[in-house]
Amino acid sequence: MRELQSRLPNPMRLVPELGEIGGALFKATGNGSVPQTTISLLQLRAGQIVGNDYLTSLHTGNLRKAGEPEDRIAAVASWRDASSFTDAERIALMLVEAVLTANPTGERVSDDLYAEASRYYDDKALATLIMAIGQVSFFIPLALIGKPLPGVSPAQQWRE
Repeated sequence: MRELQSRLPNPMRLVPELGEIGGALFKATGNGSVPQTTISLLQLRAGQIVGNDYLTSLHTGNLRKAGEPEDRIAAVASWRDASSFTDAERIALMLVEAVLTANPTGERVSDDLYAEASRYYDDKALATLIMAIGQVSFFIPLALIGKPLPGVSPAQQWRE
C-alpha cells in the first residue's frame, strides 16, 4: 500500500513569508469584533463549498477544540435548515456562500444581503468577516493544489 503524502513539501519552507502572511491574517480576524466561533463556522463552510477534506477537517477540529457541540458542527453543511445557529451566525454563513458561489442571476453579495449583515455587525465586524473569508480563501488554492494531509500535525501534513 502506498503511503499517503501531500503533493508539495511544506510551503513555509519554500516561501517563508507565508508564515508572516498567515500570522497577520490570524491577528486581523482575531481582533475580538466577531466571535471566533462565528469565524470558524464560516471557514468550515468555505471548506465544504470547495469540497476540501483538509480545510473541513481543520476547521471542524478548531470548532471541537473550542467546545462546539457536534450537532452544530455537523449542521454547518445544512445550516439553512438547522435551528442551532444565531441570526448573526446565519448572516456570516450567508456571506461566505455568496462570496464563494457564483450567482448566475447577478451580483454575489446583494445590497439586501449587505444591509442585513449591517443589522448584526458594525463596520469593524463586517470588515473582520470579510478578512475571515479572505483568510480561508487565501489558503484554498494551497489546500486544493498542494493537498496537505488532513487530521495530522502541521509537521506531518506536507511531504519531505
